[in-house]
Amino acid sequence: MFEWFAWTQVGVAAGAGLVAVVFAMMKRTPNDYTLGGLLLVLALLVTQVVMGIVQPTLGNSPSGSLLEWWMYVVTALLMLPAGIIWALVERSVMSNVVLGLLAGSVAVMLTRMHTIWFINSA
Repeated sequence: MFEWFAWTQVGVAAGAGLVAVVFAMMKRTPNDYTLGGLLLVLALLVTQVVMGIVQPTLGNSPSGSLLEWWMYVVTALLMLPAGIIWALVERSVMSNVVLGLLAGSVAVMLTRMHTIWFINSA
């Protein structure tokens, strides 16, 4: 795992959440900006899954529990597509609120995943 990539993910997720909430405050329905931001977060998360598979084989193992790290990844991977699909089905202002909260939740989860990988002691 690369530390700069983890922090980039947190920033992108927080930014996507902020954009979605701002669009909700402007009374806008989900659009390419709000859904695209979450799709970008999802793409970065899939990239992190690949890195999570490759890095331990190269000797870069997490300092905390690998099982706990994977549970966070799987949960985030289930939440993001579900939220995106829900926003496509329920095209209302509240969908942007949900997308913002979802992106914020994923940003917090990514921060915890960073802590598990880099900071926790085994």
